Amino acid sequence: MPNLQGLYSDSVFWVQVALNVPLLRLFDYKSTIPICVGMRVIVPFGKRILIGVVINQLDKPSIDQSLIRKIEMVLDDTPPFNSDWLRLVKFTAEYYHHSLGEVILSVIPNSLRNVSSYKGFNIDKGPIAKMHKRVLAKNKQACILKKFIEPPLLSEEQKKAVNIIESIKGFKTILLYGVTGSGKTEVYLRAIQNTLSSGSQVLVMVPEINLAPQLELSLRIRLEIMLGCKALAIMHSNLTETQRVETWFKVQNSQIKILLGTRMSIFAPFSKLGLIVVDEEHDMSYKQRDGLRYSARDLAIWRANNLNIPVILGSATPSLETWSHAENGKYLRLNLTNRVKFKKLPKVHLININREKFKNGLAPQLIHAIENRLNKKEQSLIFLNRRGYAPVLYCTFCSWISNCPRCSAFSVLHKQYQVNLSRLTCHYCGYETPVIKMCPKCGAQYLRPIGYGTQRIETNIRKLFPTAKTVRIDADTTRRKGSANILFNSVHSGEIDILIGTQMISKGHDFSKLSLIGILNTDSVLFTQDFRGSERLFAQLMQVTGRAGRHLNNSEVFVQTEYAEQSVYKFLKCHDYIGFAKSALCDRKIVNLPPYSYQALLTAESKNLVHAISFLKKAKSIIKDHSWFDSDLLNEITMHDPVPLRVMRIANIERAQLLVESKHRTILQKFLKNWMRSLPNITSNNKTRWKLDIDPVEI
Repeated sequence: MPNLQGLYSDSVFWVQVALNVPLLRLFDYKSTIPICVGMRVIVPFGKRILIGVVINQLDKPSIDQSLIRKIEMVLDDTPPFNSDWLRLVKFTAEYYHHSLGEVILSVIPNSLRNVSSYKGFNIDKGPIAKMHKRVLAKNKQACILKKFIEPPLLSEEQKKAVNIIESIKGFKTILLYGVTGSGKTEVYLRAIQNTLSSGSQVLVMVPEINLAPQLELSLRIRLEIMLGCKALAIMHSNLTETQRVETWFKVQNSQIKILLGTRMSIFAPFSKLGLIVVDEEHDMSYKQRDGLRYSARDLAIWRANNLNIPVILGSATPSLETWSHAENGKYLRLNLTNRVKFKKLPKVHLININREKFKNGLAPQLIHAIENRLNKKEQSLIFLNRRGYAPVLYCTFCSWISNCPRCSAFSVLHKQYQVNLSRLTCHYCGYETPVIKMCPKCGAQYLRPIGYGTQRIETNIRKLFPTAKTVRIDADTTRRKGSANILFNSVHSGEIDILIGTQMISKGHDFSKLSLIGILNTDSVLFTQDFRGSERLFAQLMQVTGRAGRHLNNSEVFVQTEYAEQSVYKFLKCHDYIGFAKSALCDRKIVNLPPYSYQALLTAESKNLVHAISFLKKAKSIIKDHSWFDSDLLNEITMHDPVPLRVMRIANIERAQLLVESKHRTILQKFLKNWMRSLPNITSNNKTRWKLDIDPVEI
């Protein structure tokens, strides 16, 4: 920044700064030079030195001038955040009931919000200066473009969808509903290309990191010849801090034209955003589960509305909220009802495991089907959403089971064959212990694994088909950076005969040689306490089923279940999402569940469940003691009784929840704003932490 001290030597400028503190207010500071709204600044706060963002310029301060401290430094190595971006974070703070500073400073790269990144308050030693040096070195490297491939011919349904999207001027939420393999990605690509031709930027969102590489390749093959190889960037949590800062800076300066990212990318500081695409919009991964509990999908719709641009929500199994909006005309629905290249959806077989006797966790029909596919040189996929060898270790003599000592959950058996060391691992807190040979309760040597995980199924598959090339893809086999890409590439290349995995393999992937799928052990989700359980199960089953037969006909899916008569499986057998959605929405309307009501979930945590329940009871009763709770407002609010969470204890912290509902979003938000003012006063009596989740996706 040029030296402006001389120009304004006798002047004082007042500003309000957002800081990363849990106080729902801004803080007044003074400066001897004018500072633009949106600039980052270094300021003193109590005994600390913090980075904040200027939000308002003031004619006069809101408090006594003698109490106002001076800004230490203006960080001008990045442009100020523009007004569009500031409106986004302000809305996020208000809707999710966080301070503005908490929102802003939690979504920007870590090194841009930490004073330690600017050693001695020196811009020249800051993260942006270091980034420029690295970029100069990288720019000397040759840019190798991907080989361009002519775009495929569009089906009539695709042509119609593309033409309608291209005709839209201004804000519109578009639901691109298409069966798996119907060519939604090609519609995205055409819409993206049209937006880029007008000079605008595009945000493409995916729910999980492992879905990015395949879509990135499609984008590069189609668009690099138009934009060059440096106009597309990736943003997700596996990036290094260095990579994230570079991407952030280039997006803010319009050097990046297409950003492909997970939920965090919704806060990228675009200056010319013209289109947002949310792929697999139904996926729960778009909801942040800790800290700032935002929904990236919902914020994408809000951001598009604020910028007056279209947003495309794509899915073969839209969330029921999205489907309801489309049915009511709030969203525009475009249908892709057929697979491209006239490929048929797989035939679904329901295997009633109560009537079958089998070992190895696999029904005879499924084993026989795998043999047939191996003979045809086609691939098979076994889906089991439970990693590890077995869910529990059990003593057949005294009925002891392997519970985690720190959680109200089982410790899962994992085997390590290379070092002959098995372990019991808690998937909630990470607690591990070696597997013992004798029961710790009775001393008997009658311990045996109960149930199946992906590791056990892999072991059995290898015994049944010793010559087949088998691979397992789950969180255990993809811990190392880049390992997931290597494994998925081996499947795509046709090297693998049998693929075993969890939800990581259930969506978004286009396996050209895959013609058979076996689905194991999904029944437990039918009986979950969460009212969204059946919706999540059906979406997951439809997505897994959709991996089969995308390039081959006569594909099959075998589902092993004890409850073949359940409606979820009946709709799955017919690939009938519309029928399932109609039935599920009818059930929800009867009992006023979302999308016919709006919810907030207050969760309390303490070392003792009694304290957590006590806090929630006081939170429920406090509304009677304050005048700002209008009686007419309270008549529109339903507050349920506090209850322990399904997994009540994690890492020796016990948890309970209180559900709040209303038929009207605005009334619920008004109530929560007042309620949040009173909650901090309760916590002084005990050691209880609490958090509020707006529009929770899991209860």
